Amino acid sequence: MTSPRHFALIPAAGIGARVGAACPKQYLPLAGKAMLLHSLDTFAAAPVINHIYVIVNPDDPYIGPLMAEAPRLAERVTIIRAGAATRQETVRNGLQKLREYIGDDDWILVHDAARPGLDAELLAQLIQALHDDAVGGLLALPVVDTVKRSIGGCAQETVARADLWTAQTPQMFRYQLLLSALKQAPLHLITDDSSAIEMLGLHPKLVPGSPRNFKITLPRDMLMAEQLLKKESR
Repeated sequence: MTSPRHFALIPAAGIGARVGAACPKQYLPLAGKAMLLHSLDTFAAAPVINHIYVIVNPDDPYIGPLMAEAPRLAERVTIIRAGAATRQETVRNGLQKLREYIGDDDWILVHDAARPGLDAELLAQLIQALHDDAVGGLLALPVVDTVKRSIGGCAQETVARADLWTAQTPQMFRYQLLLSALKQAPLHLITDDSSAIEMLGLHPKLVPGSPRNFKITLPRDMLMAEQLLKKESR
């Protein structure tokens, strides 16, 4: 019996409107190279990752020139032009395209293109924590701030934070389980892959992540990531 393999899947079909840039945020320059390349380089440097798949929109004009500038990734990365309107559909489409290449029990690590702070240590921690898990799981951080529920911009109550976590990526699940979950989950009701797994009545494991693995959403996030990555590269 062969051991399950590990494949990285990066949905990169979003436009990143809140960043307010002229191109999708995953292609913006960040600490000397495009944002997307930070994650690709991290996965490519990990021997445990068998291959990396990036899912983009069918008419994406940016990915070709980007990959041409990174020949080091040619043998490690495959582009799939199957992006859709939602993250859920994009990941599902990508998984369906890979049916003949990936086994049911192989691991899929889905990672946000806008999380350039993933590093080798975090990736190794996730894989080690889940390698024999029956369900799979995700990087996440326990909530440490006081949480308020608001109505009309005013605080209505303080929410108990003892069992609250904020989800990160990668999120790691078996191929067939993840594909089935995404097919069954109603559109627009899930915001990450773990949500779809939870709808099956399963309980993904929470693996402690890192504040450095934050998602870039707003312009100020770009500045924070730039400062972090430049500092670490010195």
